[in-house]
Amino acid sequence: MPTPKYDQKYHIVTFGCQMNKADSERMAGVLEHIGYTHTDEAEQADLVLYNTCSIRDNAEQKVYSYLGRQARRKQLNPDITLVVAGCVAQQEGEALMRRVPELDLVMGPQHVNRLEDLLAQVFSGNQVVATEEAYIEEDITKPRRNSSIAAWVNVIYGCNEACTYCIVPRVRGKEQSRSPESIRQEVVSLAAQGYKEITLLGQNIDAYGRDLPSGGIGQGVGHKITLTDLLYYIHDVEGIERIRFATSHPRYFSPRLIQACFELPKVCEHFHIPFQSGDNDLLKAMARGYTHEKYRRIIDDIRSIMPDAAISADAIVGFPGETETQFENTLQLVDDISFDMVNTAAYSPRPGTEAAVWQNQLSEEVKSDRLQRLNHLVNQKAADRSQRYLGRTEEILIESINPKNPTQLMGRTRGSRITFLNDNNPDLIAKVLSLKITEARPFSLTGVLEDV
Repeated sequence: MPTPKYDQKYHIVTFGCQMNKADSERMAGVLEHIGYTHTDEAEQADLVLYNTCSIRDNAEQKVYSYLGRQARRKQLNPDITLVVAGCVAQQEGEALMRRVPELDLVMGPQHVNRLEDLLAQVFSGNQVVATEEAYIEEDITKPRRNSSIAAWVNVIYGCNEACTYCIVPRVRGKEQSRSPESIRQEVVSLAAQGYKEITLLGQNIDAYGRDLPSGGIGQGVGHKITLTDLLYYIHDVEGIERIRFATSHPRYFSPRLIQACFELPKVCEHFHIPFQSGDNDLLKAMARGYTHEKYRRIIDDIRSIMPDAAISADAIVGFPGETETQFENTLQLVDDISFDMVNTAAYSPRPGTEAAVWQNQLSEEVKSDRLQRLNHLVNQKAADRSQRYLGRTEEILIESINPKNPTQLMGRTRGSRITFLNDNNPDLIAKVLSLKITEARPFSLTGVLEDV
């Protein structure tokens, strides 16, 4: 198989969460470092990489559909390189190679930083499977970031939780926190490149630091660094105007973190805290480690000092054994809290998880009906919540031209509401503008420039 030439092109398709998007940016950086150039057209690419998600079955099946097309293409042109990375790769391993023998490389999320070495093995004529558990070396690659305004910054990899529905710990490995010094160094570098916003990423970001030695970044002996400490540590990086973080776990969410978000001007008033179910018995069956009462107290604590904070969440319907009454408890929680947004999903059995083999699975019809009913309520509450913006002046960080309407600019509020401006002046991109909100939809806003 040929070594990459400078006229060769690569194409990456990313499925799933923010962690996968960040991983794809890092892998794109590796590919450009070794001589590939990016193309938006898979059919023109010499190397096609699918960065996969196994959280739900439909995402997994979509990968196989895409792979089939590229496998047929490779049968006609053996010099094409096919790579599957991410969670499906980790989950399936060699079985994926047997199912799609045209594949050159199957690699799990813990091997993202090894892409160059793994491709060297491929170009030596080998088919490679890299799914063994590995320590993630500090990232020395330069990601090819999809934005020049806002950037992902990984702070902790993996997850040590044991939620009975979730495959993430199996495919992403054990928790591994990056050192605070390396994180700050990356943030300083991003600021120097002109980035205005960063989002700190972790599958369970509230667990940050518990695997690191005590006493770091000026902490006392015996004190473990936390996400809260990290926010204070990076907050003064000049040039960064906004800091976000995701995803939080209710079991570990602390009042001290809320206080830090209130005290630190750059930290946006947006909290993404999955609740998954509003019923205590289901939460126990899911092994989530909290009650709906505790979850409600967290939201009350946030709103007691930041009444306008945006709250988003994740929820699952149709978990094994879920009764109509238990589902209605979820509806009640959504109705009571009035989220700005909820990512909803019907339960999907995942291989190797505890709940997948339980006998009390619900029918697809019941799951679909409940998902539809929950989505209706989520949209209704989000629309109501959006009305608070009408007539107000909001600070909007302009990120790009609206890809669906080139006559508009697009940005976000501090609470992460997408906001449009009927102007396409590229000089306004990367600026924080004061917009008076004139239209409020469930998940987006439109504004006009305030008189300067």
